[in-house]
Amino acid sequence: MSRAVDPQVVDRLLRTPATWAVVGLSTNTARAAYGVAAYLQRLGHTVVPVHPSAPTVHGVPGVRRLADLAEPPDVVDVFVNSRIAGGVVDEAVAAGARAVWLQLGVVDEAAAVRARAAGLTVVMDRCPAIEGRARGLG
Repeated sequence: MSRAVDPQVVDRLLRTPATWAVVGLSTNTARAAYGVAAYLQRLGHTVVPVHPSAPTVHGVPGVRRLADLAEPPDVVDVFVNSRIAGGVVDEAVAAGARAVWLQLGVVDEAAAVRARAAGLTVVMDRCPAIEGRARGLG
């Protein structure tokens, strides 16, 4: 069961300043990704929007795909439909990410297995804002 996550892993990811590539982040303020990205910034993380239109969000220029990042991200936060999440996870592995975080409602067990086999930490079907607030962060 890939959705079981060690709470210490979640704590480490949320508390350790890192670069989070947020896949699916756009300027649409009604989308959950917009608020979660702002929350991650408040925690001290660097957030990079990854979206086909490469918008600037929260003052940070975006990239069209993970392969366009100048450096490997620490965490790839996956805000896309579960049907395409596996491809994003594979791109995260190829980009040299250390972890993938599949958002609440985003589940791809096979992709989680592939990511773990490649040495990545995996959090699935969870929201960093919910998890962080439950820990008294931000």
